[in-house]
Amino acid sequence: MSSREDILGRVRARLDRNATNAAPARAAIDATLAARTQGPRPAVPVEKSALVAWFRDKSLAQSSTLDSVPTLVDAPAAVARYLDGMNLPLRVVIWPSLAGLDWRAAGIEVAPRGAVDSDLVGITGCFCAIAETGTLMACSAPDHPATVSLLPETHIALVPMSRIVPGMEDAWNLARTELGSLPRAVNFISGPSRTGDIEQTIVLGAHGPYRVHLVIVEEA
Repeated sequence: MSSREDILGRVRARLDRNATNAAPARAAIDATLAARTQGPRPAVPVEKSALVAWFRDKSLAQSSTLDSVPTLVDAPAAVARYLDGMNLPLRVVIWPSLAGLDWRAAGIEVAPRGAVDSDLVGITGCFCAIAETGTLMACSAPDHPATVSLLPETHIALVPMSRIVPGMEDAWNLARTELGSLPRAVNFISGPSRTGDIEQTIVLGAHGPYRVHLVIVEEA
């Protein structure tokens, strides 16, 4: 039994959850979520082109850099241009789910695995992107290791335009609809890591990547 299963099992036991009452309890939770009311939200546009423009503006405000490509197959070349322009290595760690793209043709050597401390560049996708704050939502899975966006100094994310949603409420609704049960970890990434702990001076890269580059894919 894993630690996760052990902890959740003890929680279920304290709540007196069993095979008999689990379904009604789940139905009650779903009904509560469906009936909830939302508080005030910023007037983020829902029309796609305006939504993407909003996401771009908010991402730039978060100190991310941006590029866009017509299709996913064009992403490796765009990533190579970025790496060359920043004098970064063409050897990267990548989500295994993205390893099937033709990175070799772009001159990039990819390692489809979780990141380690010696990896300088990590490439990921995202579950969705939040226009309101210029934020990526990443859900961990065996082919989406969370470390790829956390450990390398430079994080490059491929962002399908179709997965940009207005706000965080929409992102969580999408997760409930598509994932069923939540993954082991959900990470929200709003530009490079930063801190203002010392004399309120903002320092990038304090607890993670100090570069975040987003490649928006118009047709995933």
